[in-house]
Amino acid sequence: MNIDPLLDALGVQEDAARALTDDLRTQITELQGRLREAETHLEHLAITRKTITALADRIPAQADSPDLPAHPDYL
Repeated sequence: MNIDPLLDALGVQEDAARALTDDLRTQITELQGRLREAETHLEHLAITRKTITALADRIPAQADSPDLPAHPDYL
């Protein structure tokens, strides 16, 4: 009995499984990078919210909104 065709077929399946494994590892690495970026962005947003909340607590309450100062950034 010649098992060469069977071994060849097994080799083809191993190559396909190896290629899939490599592709999935690449995708995982890319997703881990994207996840780190998203987590960092989320942390920055949380810090911004905390900062704005802390600053808002220091602003005295006023009946009507104050006029913005004459500043080029506000025009």
